[in-house]
Amino acid sequence: MSEARKIRVLVAKPGLDGHDRGAKVVARALRDAGVEVIYTGLHQTPEMIAAAAVQEDVDAVGLSIMSGAHNTLFPAVITALEQRGASDVTVFGGGIIPDEDLTRLESAGVLKIFKPGSSLDDIVVWVREHVVPRELG
Repeated sequence: MSEARKIRVLVAKPGLDGHDRGAKVVARALRDAGVEVIYTGLHQTPEMIAAAAVQEDVDAVGLSIMSGAHNTLFPAVITALEQRGASDVTVFGGGIIPDEDLTRLESAGVLKIFKPGSSLDDIVVWVREHVVPRELG
């Protein structure tokens, strides 16, 4: 009988955005809730994020962006995941993202966007309800 493992989430900061406080706060909240979290640090390319996601065998990638490049970088991460055979990895994100861009990002494959003011509890609950950990062995 296989035993389910903890949810594994890669938290990443794509592009040249240098503001990572929000990403670190979300990473800590997820860790405190029992989620395994890998934080990649600042200035990651979509390819670096996808490679880390595959290497770490994560169930989800959480992207944080404040620079306004979300319409380019979020879909690029999804494409890079697909190119590595990881299209089953859930992608969600947060940051300064205008309402008019939400539909475009959802169409590109971003499952959820958390806007400024989203509570940490809401993020944790969403991850628990929408990210399925892979089975061991």
